Amino acid sequence: MTTKPEITLRALEPEDLDLVHGIENDAALWQWGSTSQPLSRYTVHQYLANQHADIYLDGQLRLVIEAEGKSVGIVDLSSFCPHHLRAEVGIVVLSECQRRGLATQALRQLAEYASQHLHLRSIYAYVADENAAGQALFRASGYTPLAQLPRWIEGRHTATLFQLLLT
Repeated sequence: MTTKPEITLRALEPEDLDLVHGIENDAALWQWGSTSQPLSRYTVHQYLANQHADIYLDGQLRLVIEAEGKSVGIVDLSSFCPHHLRAEVGIVVLSECQRRGLATQALRQLAEYASQHLHLRSIYAYVADENAAGQALFRASGYTPLAQLPRWIEGRHTATLFQLLLT
């Protein structure tokens, strides 16, 4: 029996430049997110240098997913709304680290943090219907599919809105 490696979520560090730059510039991911053009190393460096790691100041919180002492991805809360106590979830696990349960653990830890420390009541994600792995991940993580949104991504792809209610 193999055991899944335990993960930790931690704040971004300047040393994460290559990780963040690589993820932001992976054109294969652009269709699922809001990036549509390459970012320079300088732009990512400036982002890392100027972010406060405070969702109230930045409107978002990005955390590095670590497993076995290695950075394996990023999970974030964005579109933070303190009035309605909700935020949007995004997650990327490096392709060579996928299918090991790391994303499921990261979403679980993020939900606990969002509930206990940020006092959010709801987190949600938009997942393209073509992204079968993403759909399965959010379903397996306890998110409820609420709505189908036609032409939501790139003006042509249908997405499903998933929500997780927090205590």
